[in-house]
Amino acid sequence: MTERDTERRGIGYGLAAYGLWGAVPLFWPLVARAGSLELLAHRVVWSLVISVALALVVLPRGWFARMATRRTLLMLGLAAAVVSVNWGVYIWAVNHGHVVETSLGYYINPILSILVGVIVLHERMARLQWVSVGLAALAVVVLTVDYGHLPWISLVLAASFATYGVMKKQVNGGAVETLTVESALLSPVALGYLVYLHATGGNTFLALGWAHSLLLVATGLVTVVPLLFFASSATRLPLSTLGLLQYLAPTLQFLLGVLYFHESMSTGRWVGFSLVWLALLLMTADGLARAHRSRTRRLAALVPTEA
Repeated sequence: MTERDTERRGIGYGLAAYGLWGAVPLFWPLVARAGSLELLAHRVVWSLVISVALALVVLPRGWFARMATRRTLLMLGLAAAVVSVNWGVYIWAVNHGHVVETSLGYYINPILSILVGVIVLHERMARLQWVSVGLAALAVVVLTVDYGHLPWISLVLAASFATYGVMKKQVNGGAVETLTVESALLSPVALGYLVYLHATGGNTFLALGWAHSLLLVATGLVTVVPLLFFASSATRLPLSTLGLLQYLAPTLQFLLGVLYFHESMSTGRWVGFSLVWLALLLMTADGLARAHRSRTRRLAALVPTEA
């Protein structure tokens, strides 16, 4: 397979991953009768079932022993707790008419991830990246004035996912391995909550018909399938290309919120989103320019100099 074929396939996987993440607001209302916490619990449990099945098929023997160090389990445990907050808030927001706010969270996430990298990993930011952070902060102020309160859904989603990314970077494990361990660490709590719901008569699994129960099982697929596409894309594409593809998901969510769910967009909200889009445009342009300079230097280093 040529390099162009590999990149083309990587783009296909990336479009599939971010396309599914962008379309997922259409799924959660189908199971809204279960309630956000029950949906979160089912998502954890069925993600574990599917990821364990995948691990048995695709991972080599002894993979868990390599992951089962104290530091790795601690980092994945913290990552699991953070991503459960992200999942829970996202499910609640979609099923309570805040799809546009969720899209804002994932637009802000790349900017916040850079800021977290500076604070936690002591990375350096370029001038345009600082400008992007400033524009994003101004957008939050504008949206706070428009909403009458902080856009907490967007901020929680962005902050939790940025924190999750930093923790996963510290582990540097594969998608299947880390998801299996994270789901295993969360599953005792999730199962305990489902047992509690069953004992108190609040469990909807098997109580609202087979179609509803199958959709609850499908929460695992909603979690695992895009992650697998993303992992396949990340191994075939440069970060600059992957960074461009990531804006597909919040863009689809935004369009669904406005055009399908008919959520309102006041003038203040359009101004706030425009500031975020401008910040992302500047940050992306800076990232592409730096990637081009780095690629040029590498190519120049390969050209032999004259004697």
